[in-house]
Amino acid sequence: MRAIRVVIADDSRVARDVLRAILTRDGDIEIVGEASNGFEAVELARRLSPQLITMDLNMPDMDGMSAIEEIMHTKGVPILVVSDRADAQTAYQALEVGALEVMPKPMLEGDDAEWLLARVRLLSGVAVITRLRRRYTTPSPAARPVATTVNQTATRGFQRIIAIACSTGGPQALARLLNRLPATFPAPIVIAQHISHGFIEGMAQWLATLCAMPVSVGRHGERLLPGRVYLSPSESDLCVTSQHRFQLQESPANALYHPCGDILLNSVANVYGSDAIGLILTGMGRDGVSGMRSIQLAGGQTLAQDEASSVIYGMNQEAVNAGVIQHILALEDLPDRLLREVRCNAPLGQTPL
Repeated sequence: MRAIRVVIADDSRVARDVLRAILTRDGDIEIVGEASNGFEAVELARRLSPQLITMDLNMPDMDGMSAIEEIMHTKGVPILVVSDRADAQTAYQALEVGALEVMPKPMLEGDDAEWLLARVRLLSGVAVITRLRRRYTTPSPAARPVATTVNQTATRGFQRIIAIACSTGGPQALARLLNRLPATFPAPIVIAQHISHGFIEGMAQWLATLCAMPVSVGRHGERLLPGRVYLSPSESDLCVTSQHRFQLQESPANALYHPCGDILLNSVANVYGSDAIGLILTGMGRDGVSGMRSIQLAGGQTLAQDEASSVIYGMNQEAVNAGVIQHILALEDLPDRLLREVRCNAPLGQTPL
């Protein structure tokens, strides 16, 4: 088997040394070039045709964001952002211009090092396309809703609830989905997105700039409200309770997924039964299959993103193969489907990303 050809872009020699040591330890990855700034990264991408680039964001002369946009504008290459946790919000903005995933800079040993190896092996095989540079508009603050109780029930302030599980490619899919939903969406949306520790707040802030609804990280004891989007933190697993509040529980020591989609989806099924709408998006692994089965057995609706619009057809494929998905839809068709499921007559939101 031929080694995976990788370019490392980081202005820190120490960081490049660490990345090189991790990536070459098993012999299946070859470092074909190293860049200390964005200009060098663009040139190496053009000249060496790597299968993947690891990209730092804070670099001199040309930063990582500009380099990603230039690379994706000239010849698409899978790009993994490897940057400091302090850059979390900026890192997720990099997904808008073509990066596939973000993660923190790893130490030589530990979970982050293993995660880096797994991500490089996985993402190097993802087909990416050359993109046109695009400008994105931010929703007007005036469009963001005050907490309201649209389509109220006597006890909880909403009728339906949307529960989403996703992993690799999930942030991009969520951005395109949530961007189309109106501020008057009459249901809460709860999300378990597999993510590196320390990046969830940045992801919430990034999605909030693209979405007409408020986006936040769910807090223990917080009451669910319609027209709001809640993300599970990575350090704990998010559940809903019969009091329509969030409960955070400690993840098992041997947990494969952070956070766990099954735990969130199962709790939604147990509390809301036939009023639950489960959606499983792009991602690697089997997380979400059990939770989607619970929603199906409770009489709720189960949806999955189709293969053609997925970065990785993994979690959603597993759920489809398990027979727990009622409807398979392209990403571009999901916003309209969700509006119909919650009986919302408001028009779709902004232009698709």
